[in-house]
Amino acid sequence: MQMNLDFDKLGGLIPAVIQDNVTGKVLMLGFMNEESYRKTLEIGKVTFFSRSRQKLWTKGETSGNFLHVVSMADDCDHDTLLIKVNPIGPVCHKGTDTCWAEENNADFSPLSFIEKAVLDKASLKKAESAKTEKLQEFADHLETMMKSLASDGLEIKDVVECLSHKYIQRKK
Repeated sequence: MQMNLDFDKLGGLIPAVIQDNVTGKVLMLGFMNEESYRKTLEIGKVTFFSRSRQKLWTKGETSGNFLHVVSMADDCDHDTLLIKVNPIGPVCHKGTDTCWAEENNADFSPLSFIEKAVLDKASLKKAESAKTEKLQEFADHLETMMKSLASDGLEIKDVVECLSHKYIQRKK
């Protein structure tokens, strides 16, 4: 994931746009120097350079609301980063989901999820019988698992969060 970033262009700092990997919502903007960029790569959690305190800070180090890195990409001029994350908790220091006081909720309701994830009946009829059978089997399992999650007070987003932690552990 190492990139050739131009830290000199803006006096040693580059803007880092933080985007939710699941919802696509822009959560915040922070600044990184070379050291905070390297630390982010090393630990898999977004680390910024605080301009007011003149030191590194890993988002969540006091609140527990970490930003787990999924991917990083530099722009065409190599002086801005887009960091896709799986956030834990609210992102803004004021307690809101984003620094623009927007909600960052994806629709993980069982009906919405099934509508988006499973082909409609017309598509199923056109599919080969083996594929149709496999898809129906998957849909049945998915429905059972979602009901089980709901009965325990859990949602699909909890599964996504669990998987993101598992993925981050594998990368280290």
